[in-house]
Amino acid sequence: MRQIIILADGRDFHAIDWFHTISKVCNEKSVIFLTDILSAEGRLSLLKETDYVIEMHNIDKWLFDTKSSYGDLWRNFVKLLSIPFQVFFLKKIAKKFPDAHFHAHSMYYIFLSWLSGIRSIGSPQGSEILIRPFQSKLYHFFARKSLQSAKLIVVDSEQLRRGIKKIANRDSVVVQYGVDVDGIMNERKFNCKRNGILSIRGWYPLYRIADIISERNIHLPNVPLKFIYPFYEYQYSKKILALVKSFDIVNGRLPFKKNVYELLSRTQLVISIPQSDSSPRSVYESIFSGCAVAVTNNDWVNILPDCMKKRIIIVDLEKPNWLYYAIEESKKIIATNYFPTKEALDLFDQERSMVCFAKKYYK
Repeated sequence: MRQIIILADGRDFHAIDWFHTISKVCNEKSVIFLTDILSAEGRLSLLKETDYVIEMHNIDKWLFDTKSSYGDLWRNFVKLLSIPFQVFFLKKIAKKFPDAHFHAHSMYYIFLSWLSGIRSIGSPQGSEILIRPFQSKLYHFFARKSLQSAKLIVVDSEQLRRGIKKIANRDSVVVQYGVDVDGIMNERKFNCKRNGILSIRGWYPLYRIADIISERNIHLPNVPLKFIYPFYEYQYSKKILALVKSFDIVNGRLPFKKNVYELLSRTQLVISIPQSDSSPRSVYESIFSGCAVAVTNNDWVNILPDCMKKRIIIVDLEKPNWLYYAIEESKKIIATNYFPTKEALDLFDQERSMVCFAKKYYK
């Protein structure tokens, strides 16, 4: 049996979703999750007890208890020191599973694959291509080397594909990772009254959560906001908590995806306005859940089927009252229930996407 080895962070919800979906659609193969982090910095592992997990040199105990800018620097330092141990372990795994498909999720694991002499499939994340290489020449150098060593590069947007071409002069395959359509539809409540404004992105400066609250505080001071977030940065979260009002609802990280889908099924407007975005899965989940979604103008909007574009409200953060505009537009959108077309399902049903990908690249 040829193995599929997913090399990633045990707290990375995108990588774990990929792992669980591939495990489901490739049940004739042994799918292994290989990691150096399971639960640290206030973020718990998303892996299940039944998952086939192999730990490399685990660095959990060396990391901070909460996520912060200082913690990020310390984590990078710990990862740097642990590179020789991880490379040694990876080489042993490659010898133990000589025919395995290695798939590295995020630049760090693509980098480890390169150092270990493993020609992995690589899936870098948005900011690793769109932001960081242009902030550091050293990062740019190692990103280029790592990407050039990969057997195949898989991304979820044309924006990332162009970025990789610019950095490493490599072509990449664009695959929409998709959403759990069955899981979302199981939680949809078509007759439920929708209300409320929900922020769904991480409490991290990139996602501009404080900007959302500031806009509300200035122009709509009596309108409550709800928040869920998969992760947070400690210093930034303190800034946000100083801005929220007593009637706002801060839920943090919900324990299960079905809890997220159930909340979305009752929500009127979702807001997602990060500084950069390549293909926001949480936005697609919100649309399939029937919400209206306020976003800034991005390339990924152009690839959406018409049925999904109709649920999108593009806002200009430079204009006053952009939040008021989004709320008024959302009232018109949610008056009609959302039903995905065949085009939307073909593009964004994760099981369909993963079946096609596995048949072509994990054979």
